Amino acid sequence: MNIISYQALVSEADPTLSILSQNKGRFPDMIENGTEAGDDKTGDDFETHKREPLPHGLSPELPYESRYFSVLLNQSGNVILTETSKIASVSPASAIEYAQTVIVQNKTRGFVDRFRFVCNQDNGEVRIIFLDCDRKLDSFRIFLYASLGMALAGIIAVFFIICFFAERILRPIAENYEKQKRFITYAGHEIKTPLTIINANVDILEMELGENESLTDIQQQTKRLKSLTDDLVMLARMEEAEDTMQKIEFPLSEVVAETAKPFQKLAVQQGKTFVCTIEAMLSIKGNDPAIRKLVSILMNNALKYSPVGGTITLDLKKQNKSVHLSVFNTTNTRIKPESLAYVFDRFYRTDASRNSETGGHGIGLSIAKTIVAAHGGKIQATAPNEYAFQITVFLPV
Repeated sequence: MNIISYQALVSEADPTLSILSQNKGRFPDMIENGTEAGDDKTGDDFETHKREPLPHGLSPELPYESRYFSVLLNQSGNVILTETSKIASVSPASAIEYAQTVIVQNKTRGFVDRFRFVCNQDNGEVRIIFLDCDRKLDSFRIFLYASLGMALAGIIAVFFIICFFAERILRPIAENYEKQKRFITYAGHEIKTPLTIINANVDILEMELGENESLTDIQQQTKRLKSLTDDLVMLARMEEAEDTMQKIEFPLSEVVAETAKPFQKLAVQQGKTFVCTIEAMLSIKGNDPAIRKLVSILMNNALKYSPVGGTITLDLKKQNKSVHLSVFNTTNTRIKPESLAYVFDRFYRTDASRNSETGGHGIGLSIAKTIVAAHGGKIQATAPNEYAFQITVFLPV
């Protein structure tokens, strides 16, 4: 609304300045015999008083309502003439100062103080015409301050309303989230006991009956279910302890190298190329076991989804005020760009058909994200090309 108000002010002033520019700094109010319309006329002389009509849409009272003045300058910038007869608040000296301000601004149209001005060439000379917009500017300012005051009052009112209702609105959501985490923890502990009993009974049956395909399947599935339960419980515990995780200064380079070493041997056994580049003497303030778990998850994920003959790289380096840990691997399936936004969601898999083949549950990267968040860092997934996948972790130093 303020922009519209300002544009209305300008659009009202500019046509007036255009008329003044076309008539050398005055309105077209000359009478037929060459004398000015403002001269006193009586009797028959009054009948000869004729006025050139103003452009359509402009009030005939405009010449009487407008307050304006002009300054004529030569090519060197010297003042030739000042015309201040149509305004009482501006002296010739003040008019010259305003003209000099316009010359410094090097603009052909704009505002100086309360005056709207326009510059136009007149036979090699420059005429600067000023129109007093004081009343219109006052109205604009009043509307501006009133609207800003109302906006500020509205923002403050909404702020207090939100503060009042936010706790009531969010309390059920927070409670449900806490209940969900507690449920996962409690359910995990409850599931572990029957799984242990099932495994023990299967071992007994295997001793009595010998090797059996059905018993082997039961053992594999109970082992898989136990692994999933352990991951869920770990994720719930880490989310609960995210703000209370103990952090100390430790050598990050050594921890990453030690954790990645066993995966290097596994990569060789699986016929995959593993390249590890670790910048020496890097350290951060964090939780040593959690960072080891993070590196294990990323390396395990890279090994699972890289094909035979594929490439895996681990890179650790410091850039600016953060440490960058990236794990890259090639894949034999095409990576869809739209899937990258969901890789950190629980149970999400880019290739669901390979669930049983890889043996994962889609929980690992969710745990990795929680570990990184607990350290105040960021984690992102990218696809350098259609058949490559990379996880990059940014940890503050």
